[in-house]
Amino acid sequence: MELIQNYISTLQLTMDQLPQQLIADVIEVLQQARRKGNQVFILGNGGSASTASHFACDLAKNTRQEGLPHFRVIGLTDNMAMFSALANDGGYENVFSEQLASLVRPGDIVIAISASGNSKNVINAAETAHRYEATVIGFTGFDGGRLGQLANINIHVNSNIIEHVEDIHLMLEHLIVSSIKGQVRTVVKVPVSIAQQPAELFGD
Repeated sequence: MELIQNYISTLQLTMDQLPQQLIADVIEVLQQARRKGNQVFILGNGGSASTASHFACDLAKNTRQEGLPHFRVIGLTDNMAMFSALANDGGYENVFSEQLASLVRPGDIVIAISASGNSKNVINAAETAHRYEATVIGFTGFDGGRLGQLANINIHVNSNIIEHVEDIHLMLEHLIVSSIKGQVRTVVKVPVSIAQQPAELFGD
């Protein structure tokens, strides 16, 4: 039980340090991209690749509103044929930068997710984005690494615990998408666990 409490309490302390104004800035940058029809590219490795795919899905689908243009989003982790071909022929360090070089345009947004901030393929992507006059948004942890220095806006999770960094990066994508949707949810504490609820409340 102590391990559980420590994990949760430390995570809460880390979340309290999040740069809320910078998060608001990211939301505004994305809203501008939506209005202008700019492309949003999202990338990362490992757990951050999963977050990148999740972010791309949520931003593209869950923000659709009548009267507003849809977000134009590409997850650069999701085309495995392209990803593996680039890694095999040009090196893993180029799997994101080579995709960007074919697609990115001035005014586009590149969201780069890296707990360490030092993954070579993420850094190369950020440098390519700058070369094409795109805006780089970084999601980092630890000391921010090189990505923290390259990003136009760096959302830094001040933790050396990788699980916490990845937890909060995923939470941030949900926060950002939810804010863009403009929906306010009320959290309701249920005193009785679902396991104790009468079965008829849940149908078959």
